[in-house]
Formats: sequence, C-alpha cells, structure tokens
Amino acid sequence: MQNTLEKATFGAGCFWHIEEEFKKLKGVISTSVGFMGGDFKNPSYKDICTGTSGHAEVVHLEYDPKVISYEKLLEVFWNIHDPSTLNRQGPDIGTQYRSVVFFHNEEQEKTAAASKVELEKSNEFKNKIVTEIKPAQIFYKAEEYHQKYYEKQKKCIL
Repeated sequence: MQNTLEKATFGAGCFWHIEEEFKKLKGVISTSVGFMGGDFKNPSYKDICTGTSGHAEVVHLEYDPKVISYEKLLEVFWNIHDPSTLNRQGPDIGTQYRSVVFFHNEEQEKTAAASKVELEKSNEFKNKIVTEIKPAQIFYKAEEYHQKYYEKQKKCIL
C-alpha cells in the first residue's frame, strides 16, 4: 500500500525560523522555503524584501497524514509566532511577514478556519487573530542559500 503525502503551506514571519520548527516534526517529510500569494511570477528574495510584491515568506512542506495530522501542524503554526500582529513578527515588519495559512484543499480550509476560531475563543492573545486563510497559489522556491538556513549556519560554526 502506497503512502500518500499531503502539502501544507504556512507564513509566520521569517521563513528560516518556521522551516526549522516544522522540519523537526515526525511525519514532515520535506520542507522548502519560498514565497506565495503575490502579484507577479518568479519573485526573488530581493523582490520580496521591498514589501511591494504581495508575496509572503512561507514554508511549504510535504507530510505524511498517517504520522502527523494537519491539526497538529496548525497547532505548531499557532505556537511558533504571534498571529495577532498584523504584518509583523518580532523585528521583521512588512506584508511579507504576515501570518497566513495557504490551504491546498477544502478540508484544510475548514480545519484551519475552525482552528482559528478556537484560538480566538481561548483569549490566549489580547488582540484579535489577524491570520489570513487563503487558497494556495503557486509556490516560488527561494534561492538555495535560504533553504535549511539554520542547519547550514550550524555547520559554519562547527
């Protein structure tokens, strides 16, 4: 019996950090960082940094739903950033750092929306949750030096 992998895409600030958190999870098969949700094709990191392309920095992953659920991925997503800050995560400011879930199917859309409602009801954040939930668009992979960035930096230090 063949395993069927699913895709998930999240924006939660700088993509280096979110990739690092997701790649630690059992059941996440692969991660890539890049851009989604913008206004033109094949953006570069330089284009994204202007804040005018409309793209968000995202981590795009493939996961095995028999090992890890989409609900668990959402739980990690909500916990690794502040979904109540508009276009900002820590020192990173701009629309490219917005909180966004890009869903790949109707089930993901429903699950993400329900998860967001539950988080809002929890009053964990004093401000309203501003996370967007949008249909996935074309994923543009960032330049190679951005991929698994933290892992590469550890190798440089050792």
